[in-house]
Amino acid sequence: MKNKGSLFLIPNTLGGESVVDIIPQGVIERVNQIRTFAVEDVKSARRLLRKMDRSFPIDDSTFLLLSKQTKEAQLMEMLLILLKGEDIGIISEAGCPGIADPGAELVSLAHTQSIYVYPMVGPSSIFLSLMASGFSGQKFTFHGYLPKERKDRIKHIRDFEMDTKRSGSTHIFMDTPFRNMNVLDDLLNELGDNTHLCIASNISMPNQNIQSKSVLEWREHAYELNKIPVIFIIGKPQ
Repeated sequence: MKNKGSLFLIPNTLGGESVVDIIPQGVIERVNQIRTFAVEDVKSARRLLRKMDRSFPIDDSTFLLLSKQTKEAQLMEMLLILLKGEDIGIISEAGCPGIADPGAELVSLAHTQSIYVYPMVGPSSIFLSLMASGFSGQKFTFHGYLPKERKDRIKHIRDFEMDTKRSGSTHIFMDTPFRNMNVLDDLLNELGDNTHLCIASNISMPNQNIQSKSVLEWREHAYELNKIPVIFIIGKPQ
C-alpha cells in the first residue's frame, strides 16, 4: 500500500513582489516538489509559485479552493488525495496558513488520519509585530478581526485595556484595511492616556512602520492607515 501524502503549510509574503529574504530557500526548494495545492485564490497562488521559481510547472499542478466557504465534502476530497499518497501544500493569501487564515480545518482532518503536517518557516504579521512591540510575549492573545459595530468594537477595546492593566497580558487584533482609521479613532478616543499601543503597518515591506507609544503620544503622532495592512497591539512595556 502506498504511503500517505504529507500536508505542507506554505508561507506567503505579506505584500510586495519579492520573496528574497522573506521565504527561506529551503522552503522554496521543497515547494518545487509539490504539485497539488489548496489555496484561497488560484491566481495569487500561481503568482507566488512563479515568484519562488520562474520555471515552476504551473500547468502540471492542481489547485483546489480552500476558504471559509469550502464545504465538508470538498475537504474530504482533499483528505482522500492525501490518503492516496499525494502531498498537498496549503497556500494562504498572506503570511502563514492556519493563523487568521483558512487551513486549520484541513490540518485537523489530516491529524485524524495520522497524516504528517509540515509547517514551513515564513512571515507572520502577528508574531513579527509582537516581537517588535516591546510588550509581553509570555502572555498574549490574538483576537483576529474586531466587531464591525462601533459599540461592540469599543467594548472589546476597553476589555483589552482592563486586562492589560490587571494582568500585564498583551492583546493583538486587526481589522479590514478600509476600517483602520475608524479603529484608530476609537483607540485614541477610548483608551487612557497612559495605555500603551503598538501600531505595525506594512510588515516586512520597504515602507514597514512599527511604533509603540502611549495613547497620549499617539494622539500627537498618528499617521494615515487607510487601505494598508495593520496590526494593533495593546500591551504593557517590559
